[in-house]
Amino acid sequence: MPKPSAGKLAKVAREARACTRCPLYKNATQTVFGEGPVGVPLMLVGEQPGDQEDLAGRPFVGPAGKMLDRALADAGIDREKVYVTNVVKHFKNEPRGKRRLHKKPNRYEVEVCKVWFDQELALVRPTIVLAMGVTAASALAGKAVTLSRLRGQVVSFDNAAGQRGLVTIHPSSILRAPDEAGRRAAYAGLVKDLKRAGKAAAKLPKAAWSGTAPTRKAVSSRA
Repeated sequence: MPKPSAGKLAKVAREARACTRCPLYKNATQTVFGEGPVGVPLMLVGEQPGDQEDLAGRPFVGPAGKMLDRALADAGIDREKVYVTNVVKHFKNEPRGKRRLHKKPNRYEVEVCKVWFDQELALVRPTIVLAMGVTAASALAGKAVTLSRLRGQVVSFDNAAGQRGLVTIHPSSILRAPDEAGRRAAYAGLVKDLKRAGKAAAKLPKAAWSGTAPTRKAVSSRA
């Protein structure tokens, strides 16, 4: 029998499909919500969907997703047993001929879209969140962060439950490394961080969630 929170999460995902709260929906194909079971120990959070994610409607299925899948396997973590999502649910891009170039979401877009992520977090109730990349880490921390300063530490993020988490690089940064040596080093670091997150999720007690998703006037999908 499905958990009540799974039904609530599915409802939030349906509401998010109609989101027009910021202009990003105009150049995107669809909302890309997170996926995975509720109640899992580990949640992985990235910045935003990319071109292939936007077309497929699923997170981390493009080149960065394949890199993440490989790293998860090497870390001994089953992707089917983690929840994977992004802070921003629409693909921010700049059309350039037949191509759509990735653009970094700004602070306003992250904050507006975070209403959906906050509900995901409260319903999935992970023990540990692994924030992948500066955008995700800053959104969870509630302030600008430097990955190199926080990496390797279990920190408390900015929410009512005192959600614990770690930070790491985004898998896409491995693809952008200038040479093979750089890619190998970056990949090894990601695998190490995934292992660390998995171990922390297994050891730490679950966060003290209130049992309900956050309620805000801003939850409406319309601006």
